[in-house]
Amino acid sequence: MDFPSALRERRTHRHLSQLDLALRAGTTQRHLSFIESGRSVPGRKMVVRLAESLELPLRERNELLLAAGYAPVYPESSLDDPVLAPARTAIEHILRGHLPYPALVVDGSGGLIAANSAFDVITEGAAAELVGPGRNMYRLALHPDGVAPRILNLAEWARHILVRLDHQPELRAELAAYVPELEAAAGQLGFAVPLRLRSSYGELSLMTTVTTFATAVDVTLAELKLEAFLPVDPATAEALAAAAAAAAAAAAGQAPGNM
Repeated sequence: MDFPSALRERRTHRHLSQLDLALRAGTTQRHLSFIESGRSVPGRKMVVRLAESLELPLRERNELLLAAGYAPVYPESSLDDPVLAPARTAIEHILRGHLPYPALVVDGSGGLIAANSAFDVITEGAAAELVGPGRNMYRLALHPDGVAPRILNLAEWARHILVRLDHQPELRAELAAYVPELEAAAGQLGFAVPLRLRSSYGELSLMTTVTTFATAVDVTLAELKLEAFLPVDPATAEALAAAAAAAAAAAAGQAPGNM
């Protein structure tokens, strides 16, 4: 990768002028111009400052360092690495604490890392090959053998998902092909795009929140996203509580001594 071109591409993608980026990075426009033209070779600290000023994801910061001829700064650990044990514990607490509402954790490409038991309400009826650890949750949502046939506002929800996938053009093209003829209804989005879903417990109306590890300096941890579903109305809250109670009763019935 050519460093001057890579830097210029990322700056223009974020609609920053050379002066804007120079001020953020604590340098001059003239110096930045020389760097982008290849007339000046930046030191490692300057590359890090530029990457931070561009607010690049940690993976892209490492790529920019490599392009400039420097070793990556940010580690990329396996999620099983002992160093990430506190993060795994935190994830488990959050997933359990969100019950009886569904929640899941995905990696940077949308692969499932973990989910709580309430997520089964979302995935019920989906093909087995689309569900489970490592499976792509964006594909699960829009694939005709996944959740899509049960989504009542598929056009709106599909658009909500597809805008997340600009960094994965091949996946975006695949998923867009599943919903090409659908048009989002005008003027019905409200304050947030809900997921309106048929389920065995009745129609669910859910909104989502996304949580990240904001201070992460490990690539793996920084790319994790915890998506939590919340009921939009009392009927959905009651349905999810009923689903959780049924799951708990089923689990108790399978326990030794409860046959």
